[in-house]
Amino acid sequence: MAGEQAAYRRVADQLRQRILSGELPEGARLPSLRDIAAQYDVAVGIATRALDVLRADGLVMSRPGAGTFVRRFERIVRSSPGRLARAHWGAGASIQDHDTGPRPRTVDVVVGDVPAPDYVASALGVETGTPVLSRSRRFAVEERVVQLAVSYLPIELARGTRIEHTDTGPGGVYGRLAEQGCAPDRFTERIIGRSPTPDEVVALDLAADGARVLEVTRAAHSGERCVEITRMVLDADAYELEYSFPA
Repeated sequence: MAGEQAAYRRVADQLRQRILSGELPEGARLPSLRDIAAQYDVAVGIATRALDVLRADGLVMSRPGAGTFVRRFERIVRSSPGRLARAHWGAGASIQDHDTGPRPRTVDVVVGDVPAPDYVASALGVETGTPVLSRSRRFAVEERVVQLAVSYLPIELARGTRIEHTDTGPGGVYGRLAEQGCAPDRFTERIIGRSPTPDEVVALDLAADGARVLEVTRAAHSGERCVEITRMVLDADAYELEYSFPA
């Protein structure tokens, strides 16, 4: 095991150097796994793990059926509390726009009623298993999947509004809550670092070994009431978290 780890790290380090030196420029297609294995005298499995390391480092991106290409990925700066400021979403902008600006971004959204898990029920003040609205999203930036997120809201705040739609309109969910007199005026976030679950490895296209994620659980409050609870799973190699607050 130690020998395998040393081997794939060696291959990853040498390929990284070729990329950083410009020998393999931006957009260049890397050799096939078999060619890398032959060039560095390792097994194909070792070459695969080496590319996993480079992908986690944001130096390459794989395209199904096309191969692996040099593609520098600039970390996403998730700057708080500015990204959640009412001046931002109240003017019709999305939180993700604050994070990524003009960078190409796609999102898959699934909306539906689900039984409230324990942590959701506790936050929203309902019994476990009570139906709540779930908004599940999978975000990709520049073709790299970077985040999974699921938000839960009380049924009575969502029913009959655009919160039930995949496109919630200008200002997103918070804009729709504000229209009902429930604009969030306070947020709390809890963050832990951990290893991804097997499902998250697949959904985020992470390396099988050594990948880490950041789990962020955010509660949005309007007055004394929690009106939304969101759990996000971020690819730790794709993000930089920045916080600004007064002394």
